[in-house]
Amino acid sequence: MGKRTQAERDAMTMEMLFALFAGAVLAGAAYFGVTEFLPSAFGSLGDRRSLLDLLALAVTAVVFVAVVTVVLTRFRHAAGLRRQAAGPPGGHHSAPPGGTSPDS
Repeated sequence: MGKRTQAERDAMTMEMLFALFAGAVLAGAAYFGVTEFLPSAFGSLGDRRSLLDLLALAVTAVVFVAVVTVVLTRFRHAAGLRRQAAGPPGGHHSAPPGGTSPDS
């Protein structure tokens, strides 16, 4: 893949921090939604509270992993497209098919 520039490494670091932050916030919202919204929407659950806590933890883990995965996958895809658009490193372009380069 080649060496990355400092700007690319900084962008990757910031994107990872953003992915972790967004995953944590949305996972927290999912946990709150399961533990607070479901009992109020469907009535008292009584002694099923431990089951609700397990469900909330499972939903939280799934949401966190999904958000982090989606954010980092989109960043990786966008970074790949930016690298392709920039062309080969050093600004050298290959000769056209069937032709020779002007400096040969």
